Amino acid sequence: MSTLQIRDLRASVAGTQILHGVDLTIGSGEVHVVMGPNGAGKSTLSSVVMGKPGYEVLGGSVTLDGTDLLALPAWQRAQAGLHLVMQYPSEVPGVSLDHVMHEALTARGRATEGLDELLEAEAARIGFAPELLHRALNVDLSGGEKKRNETLQLAVLQPKFAILDELDSGLDIDALRDCARRVEALTNDTGMGALVITHYNRLLEALRADVIHILVKGRIVASGGPELADQLERDGYAAYVPVAEDEPATSGSLDDLFAL
Repeated sequence: MSTLQIRDLRASVAGTQILHGVDLTIGSGEVHVVMGPNGAGKSTLSSVVMGKPGYEVLGGSVTLDGTDLLALPAWQRAQAGLHLVMQYPSEVPGVSLDHVMHEALTARGRATEGLDELLEAEAARIGFAPELLHRALNVDLSGGEKKRNETLQLAVLQPKFAILDELDSGLDIDALRDCARRVEALTNDTGMGALVITHYNRLLEALRADVIHILVKGRIVASGGPELADQLERDGYAAYVPVAEDEPATSGSLDDLFAL
């Protein structure tokens, strides 16, 4: 049983505070979903937890089985068992996907025998063209192909916890179903925990959520079961946004800028 614990996490970017004290505890096999309006700090949360440069942690802690992740660079957080499925996957010219997976497994001290067969099996499972396994990572791929690629990497690496930063962004119905079902299977079969950031309830039709959290202006203002996502789909965020703060927040534009 593993635990990812976020306590009173506060962070800023470009001198503006975005996160104002976020608390989350996720256990093995659990799916916690963070939803919120634009500029709430969702992408900032994923970036800070994973260690993306450009963010300043002002206070709080992030631990994985007691290990202080905030004290580690991003690559060591990955080796500790954390994995980020990016909203905008990076293109890496000249480096193939199969080579990346070989190096990633080697760095974790895991065997690479049978890797080609494993990649082909995972590709078939999520509808990812097998010839893309040997192409430069994400180069000239469509948005859907990039997200299938991200999901394939997640399945091969099998981390303790995955952060899904808008996995559903840019996906058609078939790709969304294939990727969400694979993540759901990983939570059931390997005990992987997941922190899922999304705007839309449609992702949760195939990926079962244990807890829904609503993030507004850098704070979690409500938590509940899957029915909370249904309520948001129906009523929006008006009930959770203070009336005095309805005007666009400066932090929102910064959050969108640094989410890229």
